[in-house]
Amino acid sequence: MIFWVVIAFVLIASVTIYQYSEQNRDYHAERMERKEEQIKQSIDLVLQKTTYPVTTENLGNIFRDEIYEIALVQNINFNIYDLQGQLIKSSRPKFEVDSISTCLDAEVLNNLAATPTKRYVEQKSAAGYNYQASYTYIDDKRFKHVGILNLPYFEDNSFNDKELKEILLRLTGAYLLLMLLAIGLAYFISKYITRSLQTISDRLNQTDLTKRNEKIIVENPSEEIGKLITSYNEMIDELEISAAKLAKGEREQAWREMAKQVAHEIKNPLTPMRLSVQNFERKFDPNDPDITKKVSEYSKTLIQQIDTMSSIASAFSNFANMPAQQNETLNVVKIVKMAVDIFDENYIHFSSDEEEIIAKLDRTQLIRVVTNLVKNATQAIVNVDAPNVLVTVTKDGDFVKLTVEDNGMGISMESKDKVFEPKFTTKTSGMGLGLGMVKNIVETYKGTINFTSEPNKGTVFTIRFPIA
Repeated sequence: MIFWVVIAFVLIASVTIYQYSEQNRDYHAERMERKEEQIKQSIDLVLQKTTYPVTTENLGNIFRDEIYEIALVQNINFNIYDLQGQLIKSSRPKFEVDSISTCLDAEVLNNLAATPTKRYVEQKSAAGYNYQASYTYIDDKRFKHVGILNLPYFEDNSFNDKELKEILLRLTGAYLLLMLLAIGLAYFISKYITRSLQTISDRLNQTDLTKRNEKIIVENPSEEIGKLITSYNEMIDELEISAAKLAKGEREQAWREMAKQVAHEIKNPLTPMRLSVQNFERKFDPNDPDITKKVSEYSKTLIQQIDTMSSIASAFSNFANMPAQQNETLNVVKIVKMAVDIFDENYIHFSSDEEEIIAKLDRTQLIRVVTNLVKNATQAIVNVDAPNVLVTVTKDGDFVKLTVEDNGMGISMESKDKVFEPKFTTKTSGMGLGLGMVKNIVETYKGTINFTSEPNKGTVFTIRFPIA
């Protein structure tokens, strides 16, 4: 739009300049013809009144004084030449004789004689100005050529040039205003056109497989935008169907894996229980004097295996069904210290630079997080000569920072990506649900948990909870 406004301005300005140039040319040509005709009429009138014979030789005497009167009346200077191009008389009283002005070129004489109208106009320029010189014959009463009339005509375009500049200035002002209007109109039109595209772009950036995506609704879209919106909405429908199928498959797979894990963990204590029952049945003797002792040992074995099964069931229950949050304003330093004091090991230490850090958390879940991390740390330093576990609580800006550090065997590079996965464990016992549960609790409070570890040097778990 702006491009065509500029093109229109250039074309109209060019046409205007060309029109003024043609108008000036026609105006000066017509004016010079009128002046020439008026001077010829005055010359004819003088020739009619003169007492001298009308010959070339007498033209100087005939127009000795009259040439000045004619020039004054017509307000233009002119010259009279003989038929050979020699100057006879000029209306300029202070005429300076020179070779150019006193003698006409042969080309002028030839062109004048060759034209059917017996009139020749020569275009000239001097001192940066354009002027024309017309040549025509002076005839006697019998239409015999007796001389040549030369009319120098200087083109004065100052008025027309001034008028042209004013018109161009007005055109420029009008087109500047039109340009501003075009820019404004183009801006709003482009905004209107791209509004739908911006809506589509925003929705595309917000598209997330993990949540429900809204469809795009735009009133009266163009045909192309409408097709794009329809395609996007169809894609959203397909994504929701695919996400639902994927979620269903993941849930089913998770339950299958959980069922396998539960079955595996339960089978472990069932095997010794079965062997104990079979062995007791085979060796049972009511008359055996040690029968009471054997029954007691058998009972202890069964109770131990039953307790193992109970702990397995409790671990899976705790992981699958997290208790509802009971948020309360509490002193994190105090609660963490209390959780650490549960452990009797003398190598477990607590440290904090603050006496009180207030945050809204669930007391039970915070204790569970601390005990799980400390328990993992104690299990990692079983074979260490000088075991050490350090739990620290500090304030880090708008967060409370909890770290659990040990000098145990560390976590291998192969296991780092699987630490928080349910049922993953590097220990010979346990279900591998502790860190997964800790991660769930931390993320529920919009916190973060991460760790650093070096093999045979130790591991540091760092948790940040928002205070507010």
